Amino acid sequence: MKVKERTNMEASCRDTEMKGILKYHPCFSREAHHKYGRIHVPVAPACNIQCRYCVRKFDCASESRPGVTSRVLRPEEGLERIRAAVGRDERVSVVGIAGPGDPLANEATFELLEMARAEFPQLILCLSTNGLLLTEKVDELARLGVKTLTVTINSITEEMAGKIYKWALHGGKLYKGPEAGRLILRNQWEGLRAAVSAGFAVKVNTILMPGLNEEEIPAIAEKAGGIGADLINIMALIPQGDFAGLNKPSIHEITRMRHACLPYINIMSHCKQCRADACGTLGQDGDMETEALMARIGEEYEDAVC
Repeated sequence: MKVKERTNMEASCRDTEMKGILKYHPCFSREAHHKYGRIHVPVAPACNIQCRYCVRKFDCASESRPGVTSRVLRPEEGLERIRAAVGRDERVSVVGIAGPGDPLANEATFELLEMARAEFPQLILCLSTNGLLLTEKVDELARLGVKTLTVTINSITEEMAGKIYKWALHGGKLYKGPEAGRLILRNQWEGLRAAVSAGFAVKVNTILMPGLNEEEIPAIAEKAGGIGADLINIMALIPQGDFAGLNKPSIHEITRMRHACLPYINIMSHCKQCRADACGTLGQDGDMETEALMARIGEEYEDAVC
């Protein structure tokens, strides 16, 4: 896709539309996160990047963090879970795909989005990505009716990207070390520009890794804000994987970093670092398998008493 500058009129129409959409999105609006809920549908197990801080688990019910899910679903199963969630909780306003791998690296993502748009046109379609394939997929996401995107960007220099990412798989080739860092960084920033130009509401997720990338985060915020991203979410590192020896940043460190980024871009300060199968309002740790079970129990009870 060739990135084109939006006219003032296009920008104004986009901003008006997005204000109406985002007031119902619990991640993009602090006011919405107590009122409205989301359902993350875990149909995307494959990932094209290995982050050194990431440990994905596909059969986990005991942890509440990104990258884990009770089970990976087929698109048809995902649609059933959306039906159950919407039927059980009218506050659900967003269908999101956030893993447990990278959604853009999984064909099931696009199959589910197509089905969800057809059956639930009133819901906001949302997606999180590492950005490696974003430029290539941005037109397809727009066609499918996706309105909001989250792009994880943890560095602004190739040297730092090479430290954070172990490898990247792109175009059938495996990239490692500095070569992987260079590819990831280029594609993330090009993808962010393409998404903003295409009219998506975009949030940047950045993980604060003490002793590693904290010096680069204000520059990430400045560059993302300059491109036109809507907000940035400074997330705390969960020490695991290759980075198990790093320290988790304190609340004070997170707050200080948010203040450092505030001159450049709006800040998200209510993130709960949700599971890939989270369901309900932010802060609820229930996964969609539990929600689907409770919906079935409710239906069986109603059948029994009627």
